[in-house]
Amino acid sequence: MKVAKILLLSIAGSVSAVADTQQEGERLFSLKVRQVLSSKCFACHGEESKKVKGEFDLTTREGLLKGGESEEPGMVPGKPELSSIVLAIERMDEDLAMPPKENDKLTTWQVDVIKRWVSLGAPWPNAEVQAKHIAGERAKLRTDEGVLVKTSGGLSDEWTYRRYKDENIWAFQLVKKPIVPKGAANPVDAFIGRKLKAAEFAPAQQAGFRTLVKRAYYDLTGLPPTPYQIYQFRLAWDKGANKAWSALIDKLLASPHYGERWGQHWLDVARYADTGGYSNDFERSNAWRYRDYVIRAFNEDKPYDEFVVEQLAGDELWEQQPEGEKDSELLVASTFLRMGPWDPAMVKVAEARQIFIDDVVNSVGQTFLSTTMRCFKCHDHKFDPLPTRDYYRMYAAFAGTQMAERHAPFLKKENLSRFTEQKKHVQGLLGFTRAKTKELTGKREAAATEWFKKAGMEYVPLEERKSLPDEKKPSRHVGLDHMEQGRLKVREQDEWIWERRMERFQPMVQSVYNGPTPKNLNARTLRMPKRVNKKWRPESRIFMGGSLQAPGKKVGPGVLSATGIPVSTAGDDPYVISDNLQGRRLALAKWITHPKNPLAARSIVNRVWQHHFGRGLVGTASDFGVRGEAPVNQALLDWLASELIRNGWSLKTMHRLMVTSEAYRRSSGEISASGLERDPENRMLWRMNRRRMEAEGFRDAILMVSGLINRRAGGAGVHPPLEPEVRELIFTEAEVVDLWPVDTAISEHGRRSIYLHRKRNVHYPMFDAFDAPDAQTPCPQRTVSTHAPQALVMLNSGFAQGAARSFAHQLLSLSGNDGDRIRESFLRCYAREPDEVELIWAQEFIAPDGRPGEERWMDFALALLNSSEFVYVK
Repeated sequence: MKVAKILLLSIAGSVSAVADTQQEGERLFSLKVRQVLSSKCFACHGEESKKVKGEFDLTTREGLLKGGESEEPGMVPGKPELSSIVLAIERMDEDLAMPPKENDKLTTWQVDVIKRWVSLGAPWPNAEVQAKHIAGERAKLRTDEGVLVKTSGGLSDEWTYRRYKDENIWAFQLVKKPIVPKGAANPVDAFIGRKLKAAEFAPAQQAGFRTLVKRAYYDLTGLPPTPYQIYQFRLAWDKGANKAWSALIDKLLASPHYGERWGQHWLDVARYADTGGYSNDFERSNAWRYRDYVIRAFNEDKPYDEFVVEQLAGDELWEQQPEGEKDSELLVASTFLRMGPWDPAMVKVAEARQIFIDDVVNSVGQTFLSTTMRCFKCHDHKFDPLPTRDYYRMYAAFAGTQMAERHAPFLKKENLSRFTEQKKHVQGLLGFTRAKTKELTGKREAAATEWFKKAGMEYVPLEERKSLPDEKKPSRHVGLDHMEQGRLKVREQDEWIWERRMERFQPMVQSVYNGPTPKNLNARTLRMPKRVNKKWRPESRIFMGGSLQAPGKKVGPGVLSATGIPVSTAGDDPYVISDNLQGRRLALAKWITHPKNPLAARSIVNRVWQHHFGRGLVGTASDFGVRGEAPVNQALLDWLASELIRNGWSLKTMHRLMVTSEAYRRSSGEISASGLERDPENRMLWRMNRRRMEAEGFRDAILMVSGLINRRAGGAGVHPPLEPEVRELIFTEAEVVDLWPVDTAISEHGRRSIYLHRKRNVHYPMFDAFDAPDAQTPCPQRTVSTHAPQALVMLNSGFAQGAARSFAHQLLSLSGNDGDRIRESFLRCYAREPDEVELIWAQEFIAPDGRPGEERWMDFALALLNSSEFVYVK
């Protein structure tokens, strides 16, 4: 009896094990194997009978067992090592590797799934069983494979119910304010210190006061401290270091130069330029007003949420204001939507519109949400919980947005100085051009009049005779020789160029409005119609594969559903915006700045951190997705984001928190070898990163130490002198005159770099050499390269030579001896005095050698401006 009972139990156990194996295999097929086969194999092996390659049908178990034209079975159930499909996907033999393209090969995970399924006997359940397993799996919010993210839904159920690891979707999860660890006066240090302590990592020592004062001035104003400012800080430092540091930070944040420094960071992301790009590169005459708006916003500490809303929907806010109380600044702010390169020349209107809206959607995603939108324009995002439906919902939010130069009265705080002089200059050029044009057209029309007279016909003006047959009108350029024909073409183009330039002095702004798309789009001139059909609504659809030729399902305006933050409580879908023509962008902007939106606050505090510490807490500032970098200290990032919102979105509050921390004041040079070995990239934030000045900051610093700087703020872009070979590049296909008219006032040449005219297609030589962005796409972080042209620009250019000459002249004009002058030069450039060796070296450098003294001092000054210590901030 005992033997029989044991035997029965053994049989029962075996049956149970077989059943468990069968169920696991069926579940694995239903949830994973079918998806892998469908995505990787069916296109060639089964979706259409005419396309079954190698006679190998993988859409049924029977077809898989049978194999293909080789007459070998494609699979041996229970034995993956003998199954040809496994050998093919493992790519053991390149001749038999499947899929054949290397880029399409299965991932390790997918290969393991197929092997496991085959080892379980390769069960192939019917549709009903598959549906049961799928429904059961989808009902679980979380499994060992990850968590489901509720979205508006992908183009396929497989994508919609895809699971994610928590660490991969951190950016889309709500910000939960962490508890500040104990042990530090500044919460920033508390969060960093906790990680350092856990890793038994010793932080670097505090930097010296000279290093710190130079660091603070460059970071917050973009200008070096003067010797007197260093002296003042030292006196305060000696009385109390912490109090002196706090007072210095408050002083620099209150400086008007703060907005110029931090406005430049924002303009990098916004892609600021004064021209439109592409082959024509037409001037956008009033773009400077947006640049000045950004600088004012930073100086006034405009709450960041307001800053965002005004740039995305300033015109819609303006429309809501009563007559007589409308604020032009709102229209100026909306210039953000016009910042990208655009020109519809030789492009159909529908395509030109798509280019514009795609550009805006991508820019908005990267700038405000640190989300790369182009990744899910053509298909559901391959890695992040972002369905293509949401892309086209945001596309629809901008579908009624039209570009226009709009009337916007100048503000009292805008700099209009020198307008009278500049306008007079342009009027002179325009008058000259018109006179020459009239002279040539007069000669042509006189000849045309004579032609009609001889032909016995009545004279017909040029525009009217264009439609006449050739035998009833004179030649196009009648009366003009080849030289005169060329001159006329030049003069006619000159005329509209100078007419366009005259708009600089009119109260206009590069803005947008909501309405139907004009029949004709012209980048030269875009005007808002007198009447707008407010009943019109754009029809928005998903463009399959991103193609206008493949319209899919209709979509309404909306937002990213993966955040879980609704944009509306009305209707069945909380992520859809009202389809009213007016207010779409305003609703989107308010959703972006919603206090619970997990992306916006994280994005901006990370950008601020990046510019203070040289690297963001998230290294990819415009990409918080799976393909970006994970936060090095998410607790700190989330605490900062929470604090930003708690403090009314004040960025100056963020600055104070960061730069008054011990972490910010650490040394970048006197550090341990063991620390560099353990953490060479400084992910633990145990030291300060040494950074090279950005191109504009480098130029500004040179102007400052050489005494050439003009601190006047704002106004239309400045044109400093350029090298002759560079001026030749200013000419483009539609620019037949020199569009770089050098400012006649020499003092204007010393204006800060942010005020220089930014031509998108031709870059200022020094900026180009030192990695300034090209203004084509948002620049979250500048590259830092080292190459020969940098030395050539800094040694040989007219700018560098002129600055060195001025620097030398200033030093020679000082009272005292050469030693005093050398000390002054070191204080200006390095915020310190020379040591004994450097003093001897400098004295030998400027010692009489037969050359004039000014020439020797000029070479000395040029050497200082080219030194590593000058261009790098420690």
